[in-house]
Amino acid sequence: MTTYVPPEKQAPSKSFAEKAQGAAKAAGDTVKEHPYAAAGIAAGVAAAVAGAAFGAAKLRGTSEDENSSQGA
Repeated sequence: MTTYVPPEKQAPSKSFAEKAQGAAKAAGDTVKEHPYAAAGIAAGVAAAVAGAAFGAAKLRGTSEDENSSQGA
């Protein structure tokens, strides 16, 4: 549950750059603490992007491999 904090007692808002730097530092610290988990997540993201690119290429029919339905 969130409690109300009057505007005069709230911390000043951070700029986008300050928020991004804080997020990058937190991500870097997490990767240092859990390198195998971070590597697994990166591999999963890479596989998902590659799969999406492959699927899009198949739908567009731009594949030039031997098993293409447009080939031989």
